[in-house]
Amino acid sequence: MHIPKDLVAASATPLVLGLLARGDSYGYAILKQVADLSGGQLEWNDGLLYPLLHRLERLGHIESFWATSEGGRRRKYYRITDQGRAELAEHQRQWRAVLSALRGVWQTTQDGLLPTRLVEG
Repeated sequence: MHIPKDLVAASATPLVLGLLARGDSYGYAILKQVADLSGGQLEWNDGLLYPLLHRLERLGHIESFWATSEGGRRRKYYRITDQGRAELAEHQRQWRAVLSALRGVWQTTQDGLLPTRLVEG
């Protein structure tokens, strides 16, 4: 399945903030978590993630620090800030409203698709 860029972009910030709300993480681990959580449907690359992390850091939603992993490798980790938690809460409110509206539309049929007569209309 192809997920359009605008939907990927709209979900990127709340996904990253949500993952960091679970605990500190580093770039590759975030990429892997997104892929795992989406069942492989969202496969981000460095070109999407790192500019987003830098923007979130500039905005004060996350902060970075260097640490050595259990394997002895030095990595740049990210953690959510209090401001980032407030931003995540706002995203959650917005996405709940969107999901509620979508559920209302999709409940019109059992399979979640619009009736053929409306599509062909």
